[in-house]
Parts: sequence; structure tokens; C-alpha cells
Amino acid sequence: MWRWVWAALRPWDPYRSIKAALQALVLVSVLITTGLVILAIHSATELRVITIFSAIASLLITQIVANGLTAPLREMTAVARAMAGGDYSRRVTRVRRDEVGELAETFNRMAADLAAADRHRKELVANVSHELRTPIAALRAVLENVVDGVSAADPETMRIALQQTERLGKLVSQLLDLSRLDSGAARLDAKRFEVWPYLSAVLKTASLGMGTGGGSRSRARADVPLHLDVSPLELTAYADGERLHQVVANLVDNAVKHSPPGGRVTVRARGGAAPGSLELDVVDEGPGIPAADRVRVFERFHRGSHPGGDGGTGLGLAIARWAVDLHGGRIEVAESPRGCRIHVTLPGAAPAAP
Repeated sequence: MWRWVWAALRPWDPYRSIKAALQALVLVSVLITTGLVILAIHSATELRVITIFSAIASLLITQIVANGLTAPLREMTAVARAMAGGDYSRRVTRVRRDEVGELAETFNRMAADLAAADRHRKELVANVSHELRTPIAALRAVLENVVDGVSAADPETMRIALQQTERLGKLVSQLLDLSRLDSGAARLDAKRFEVWPYLSAVLKTASLGMGTGGGSRSRARADVPLHLDVSPLELTAYADGERLHQVVANLVDNAVKHSPPGGRVTVRARGGAAPGSLELDVVDEGPGIPAADRVRVFERFHRGSHPGGDGGTGLGLAIARWAVDLHGGRIEVAESPRGCRIHVTLPGAAPAAP
């Protein structure tokens, strides 16, 4: 109740309203002038002396009030100039309780957001540079060996070069998805579809990708069979086919990478509680994800703390989470007796607008 009372009295609180502070300044100046005039009448002091003292007192009070009002504004100007020069660490410290104080708090929040955006930009540039440098260096080494005659341009050497080129193409595709994520340019084109033929086509495409590229890594990936489990077989769902393809493809690719040779990756689909909703699980038989990494695993460029990393970009799960969030769904690392199980929930068709 008292909070409501103070909120109602705020326009008349000099400490919480600039308007009230200026009104108090005028009132105090009038009272001082009136008091000096009364003093002059009773003491026979000359009016011009009273006028001078009244003017001096009013100027002093005005200076004090004006300095208190404008100090945060001057500090904000200094902080803004520092931010223009690239220094996002400074903040406004003289925070009042009036409208200027609210502006200063909003300014500090804006500065914090800009600092975070600048930090993310620098991290993104550094991570992208690192990711691009590795396949480019490998591809350059292969081509230099061919040009210098160290190795012949046989099919095996060309497969290694093709593998690095494919890795570059995949990274560029993921970065394009990441740019759509940041810009908010992607939109949903959700439609109802049959789950079995759709997921079967996605897994077939993934299987074809596992068998290309050559090298020991591709042979190990080809040794991981993909299994599809949809119940009931006539199950239908409501989602954006392209975005869902990104989710399933990235999850399957991540599961295959962390599966041992001979291990199986299972994609399991069930209907949800709401019409058109979908419960999707991607399960592998790899080492699993430590509990400490189960939240951070969906962050950009996070590869986890378990050994045996394969040099992935760390963008696949982040893009999968973005596509699921775009549907208004949920993606998480679920408990599994063996390996890793990623659980995806898609809400289905949105209720019709009135």
C-alpha cells in the first residue's frame, strides 16, 4: 500500500521528479526573496542591497540544483565518447532517483548490451578464423605436395582434398545459418507431413554423405548404421520441413561422429500430446555428454570436454537449437543408460487466431 502512495506522490517528490525539483527551486527562491524583503522592512535596509543578496542566494541554489541534475548527463556524454572510441567498460556512476536516474540506468544497460555484442563479435571472428584455417591449411598442403611432385594426383589424394573442400563448404553453410539466426531473417513455413517418409529421406541423405570423402574417418562413419523407429507408421506432424531437416541432419551427424565403429544411431519419433506435435529422439552409443556440458553443448563453437574430439565446428547443435526455438519447441540432452540421447519436442500446429 505504501508503495502505491509513494508512486502517486512521485510528481511532487523533488528526489524522484525533475519537475518537482524545479518547482521546489522556484518556491525556495521566492521564500528567500520574501524573507529578505520582510527583513529589509523591519531593519530599514536599502532595497537594492536586499535585491543583490536575493539574487546571489537564488543563483547559488540554482547552481547547486542544476549541478545535481546535469552531472549524470555530463557523465553519460563522457561514457558515450569512450564507447565511440571502442571502450565499452565504462558506466554512469552518478545515478539519481528521478527521470535522469532512469535514463542513466537505461544507458548502463545499453552499454552492457553493446559490450556483450562486441565481445561475441570478436569471439565469432576468432572462432571462424580458426575453423577456416584448419581445412584451408590441410587442402593447401595436399595441393602443394601434388604440385611439387611429393605425392601423385591419385584418387586417394584427391579424396583427401575433396574431404577438406566438403568441410569448408559445410562450415560456410553453417555460418550462413548462423547469420540468419542473428539477423532474424529466417521464417517458418510449417506444413503437415508424414513423419516416416520424411525422416527416411533425411537419413538416406545422411547415409550417402557418410559414404563419401574417403579416408579412415569416412570409413569409420560408414560403419555406423542408422536406424529409424516411427510409431505409429502413419504418424503425421506439423513443422517446417527445411528447418526440421537442419535439426535431424545436425543431430544425426553429431551422433555418428561420436559413435564407435559398429555402434548404431537410432532416430525415434512419437506423437506428442497436442495435435501435430512431435517427440523426437536421436540416440547414439558413444561416450555420452558429461553432466557439466549438457547445457553448454548447445552454445556456438562449444565442443565439450570429453576426449577424442573429431575437429567439428561446434555449430551443429547451436543451429539445431535455433531451428527448434524457431518452432517454439524444446531441445535438451536427456538421460540415457548408454551413449547420448538428444530429445526434441515440437509443439505442432498453433491454435487458430480468432
